[in-house]
Amino acid sequence: MSSSQEALAHLSLVVGSYDVRGLVGAELTAPLVRALGAAFADEVATPGGQAAEIAIGQDMRESSAEFAEAFADGAEARGASIVMLGLCSTDETYFVSGRDVVPAVMITASHNPAEYNGLKFSRAGAVSMSADTGLSAVRDRAAGYLADGIEPVASPGSRRHADVLPAYAAHLRSLVDLTPLSPLRVVVDAGNGMAGLTVPAVLGDAAGLAALPIEVIPLYFELDGTFPHRAPNPMPAGSLLDLQQAVIAHGADLGLAFDGDADRCFVIDEAGEVVDPSAVAAIVARRLIARDRAADPAAEIVVLLNLVTSRRLVETIEAAGAVPVVTKVGHSLIKEDMRETGAVFGGEHSGHYYFRDFFGADNGLLAALHVLAELGLAERGGQPLALSALAAEVAPYAMSGEINLEVDDVPGAYASIVEAYSGDADFDEFDGLTVTGLTSTTEPFWWFNVRPSNTEPVLRLNVEAATAAEMVRVRDAVLTLLDA
Repeated sequence: MSSSQEALAHLSLVVGSYDVRGLVGAELTAPLVRALGAAFADEVATPGGQAAEIAIGQDMRESSAEFAEAFADGAEARGASIVMLGLCSTDETYFVSGRDVVPAVMITASHNPAEYNGLKFSRAGAVSMSADTGLSAVRDRAAGYLADGIEPVASPGSRRHADVLPAYAAHLRSLVDLTPLSPLRVVVDAGNGMAGLTVPAVLGDAAGLAALPIEVIPLYFELDGTFPHRAPNPMPAGSLLDLQQAVIAHGADLGLAFDGDADRCFVIDEAGEVVDPSAVAAIVARRLIARDRAADPAAEIVVLLNLVTSRRLVETIEAAGAVPVVTKVGHSLIKEDMRETGAVFGGEHSGHYYFRDFFGADNGLLAALHVLAELGLAERGGQPLALSALAAEVAPYAMSGEINLEVDDVPGAYASIVEAYSGDADFDEFDGLTVTGLTSTTEPFWWFNVRPSNTEPVLRLNVEAATAAEMVRVRDAVLTLLDA
């Protein structure tokens, strides 16, 4: 079997609901990426057939440079002009796509292990591309190119290189008022990912910006796609132990951790405890709601949240005078909802935070800037307020965190849950299966959601309840039901 035939066999396997992910060599190869480049160039061409300019960024994974070149070769063959961004974070590609109104692709597997790689696509203006909005068409065109070869156009595109980090850093700084910021000590765990490049530019003076009153203590800033110190996903329990210990050892005000492509951010308080992403979203949401309310007291302000964030986030949004809108999980889906609703902000349980100010796209560093600004301004009785106290004001109820389960028969699992909880709960299949207990005013509320992952072969379980004991009871009952 030729390399093109092998790539064709793997195409449907690696193209998912809103991006491309696969094992390097075994599933994702240069011929396949080249075909995707040609197909993407066709998809984003004008209705009249005029080729677009396409920005291509890459993370520090060992295969990313090769795949960036392969994608560029395929897109150029179909007439696209290429802007090679080189090493950058995923949100830098959103910045270029939004600022310059050009399509973009990021070569990254985000939080997946080192043996994976992938691609994230944006239409011009940082508009997301999911299976329903063009990614399936890209897959189908790529299949044709793998089967028949890529036919070059009469005038292939050109290629140039661009360093956008200084402009990106300046843009983020312009979105958050940091001028009255109190001095802060921050430990940052880049996890050998792209935050090792972007954090010194945004929080420091590496991009030529004025120094902030922030002392950054770096952990694992060396770019290394083998991820020698921790996995690129900061979310699983125990992933941030080094950061938690460093925050305490250095007497820091807080800690920040980023995933491999640096678009997700996790926060640690001064006591070394993880601040739940729902609490981070609540802190940022209150700031942006207050800003928009001051600008237009009569405006309807919308904030998005996915369905597995805490009920406390809904209550916080409503208390601040805005409208919470629940979305499905997934960055492309939420970006579509950001544009349709005009939401000022969106938060996910996974540490993705979306901003109208940032073309409706997600940006972990921008969320971090808002947390820093809020903490640097917060006082009680004339004394600085610790992050733990600030987060406690919007802390979630008792949550299980995301539990990943290997379940072969998802429909059978759903049927078992419905049978077990019929008469005791309401059911919703908006995104997976959400089960909400029919509790009285004297009983602690509870809910849980099970849904298939869009990026991994697992079923994800999230549970929340009014009390820790109730959460444990519900969690263990569901795990027993699923034989996990």
